[in-house]
Amino acid sequence: MKINNLLINWYNANKRDLPWRHTKDAYKIWLSEVMLQQTRVAQGLPYYEKFVDRYPTVYDMAQADEQEILTLWQGLGYYSRARNMHATAKIVVDQYSGLFPKSYAEILSLKGIGEYTAAAISSFAFDLPHPVVDGNVYRVISRLFAIEEPINKPLGQKSVRTAVHAVFDTQQPALFNQAIMEFGALHCTPKKPLCTRCPLQDNCLALDKGLVDKLPLKEGKTNVKNIVHSYLYFRHKQNTYIEKRESGIWQNLHQFPLAEENLSPSQLIKKANLLIKNKINIEIGSCFSTTHLLSHRKIAAHFYTIFLDEKPIFSKSNIFEIDLEQMGTKYPTSVLTKKFLNQQKNDDK
Repeated sequence: MKINNLLINWYNANKRDLPWRHTKDAYKIWLSEVMLQQTRVAQGLPYYEKFVDRYPTVYDMAQADEQEILTLWQGLGYYSRARNMHATAKIVVDQYSGLFPKSYAEILSLKGIGEYTAAAISSFAFDLPHPVVDGNVYRVISRLFAIEEPINKPLGQKSVRTAVHAVFDTQQPALFNQAIMEFGALHCTPKKPLCTRCPLQDNCLALDKGLVDKLPLKEGKTNVKNIVHSYLYFRHKQNTYIEKRESGIWQNLHQFPLAEENLSPSQLIKKANLLIKNKINIEIGSCFSTTHLLSHRKIAAHFYTIFLDEKPIFSKSNIFEIDLEQMGTKYPTSVLTKKFLNQQKNDDK
């Protein structure tokens, strides 16, 4: 039996029941693909359900406020996905009358959509013969064809894509794409793949050569940069003071005034006095410290509580006053800041 049929037969017997597999609506398929980028299905599923409930059509999303979208997105990470998603919804409404374009090239031209997502939407929504190549597919194909070139290098990527086309089912593109991705997610897993009961074992060159545990191969390691964030959590009665981040991965999210450096007690007081124009008494309270891992950064974060006996006037115009309860609700913030807010709630109990 051909490899494509073996995969499809396995998929029909083992696939997970996921809501986006029951629709040809390009909007909902696009929504699921954006949310599942660098995100596990178990984590992305409740977000998908929340977004479909809040924004059932692309028109609803296009008309939404970005801050509302970011608030709903909190905890999913990679916030540029949410900003790009909102921008694309507007483009689909304004330029395509609310209907996703059907050609691969036009889908690829939309903001935040790369080759993988364009292929997924093309095949799942419109049954166009474009193979998807995600991390699961890289792993399955690398093992199946014993591709020993690094998959994070052009030569390895070309070898994988060539091999995918060799087994791709052009007559059932959506079914094949779903099958090979699901097979990588559930069966041909990164660790402890189920080789002894694999329907492809007679075709797998990596199994034959004893290379399963070594493939796929990646060359070099990601350099992780260690950085320090010192947040100034000003408190005056029940209010605090925040700023809207203007750039970076947390663009348009909110945070407490930030110094990207480690601050000694004297430096902390100096920093606070520089930010506050009027002469008021400040009292340094507790410090909550935590670490936060991103793909290329490890953040050592310190949240310093600073009590104020009067209402401050800040030298920076973008710092504004809110009720503490609004942080993370009306004003979306990062998972890092959420850690601190959760700690504060626990301390208040």
